[in-house]
Amino acid sequence: MTEETSSQFEPIIVGFTCNWCSYRAADSAGLARIKYPPNIRLIRLMCSGRLDPQFVLKAFAEGADGVMVTGCHPGDCHYSDQNYKTLRRFKLLDRTLQQRGLEPERIKLVWASAAEGMILADEITQFVDEIRSVGPLNWPKWEEVSPIKIEDLAVVEKE
Repeated sequence: MTEETSSQFEPIIVGFTCNWCSYRAADSAGLARIKYPPNIRLIRLMCSGRLDPQFVLKAFAEGADGVMVTGCHPGDCHYSDQNYKTLRRFKLLDRTLQQRGLEPERIKLVWASAAEGMILADEITQFVDEIRSVGPLNWPKWEEVSPIKIEDLAVVEKE
């Protein structure tokens, strides 16, 4: 990507945030007037463990250039151990996206407690800069992607 193109490109980032920690960290960053790029659109989940990988795929298919998943630090989850579930799912999702040709820089996992607004703001700023350097993602729109049907996955016995 040329320098002229990269200076014009403003990435769209979708951030899936845990209600109890990272969403509150973003809120506390705002209250403390800590600035971070407006490129991120935060979506609050009750827990990062509730993030369905389909949400990430849809975000990319709908035009996101990067996705950030944020949650409570491992061991500090409001719902016991759901952030460990998030970590396992994230690793599988990351591997799957890389196998589909997506750069690993386009998806990021961040742990941030409610008191770490500055850390979350720094992570968002770094992520936006990384995505700017990688360039726009040109995935097909969600409507253009043919959905996988359960019938296609089932083994059907022929008579």
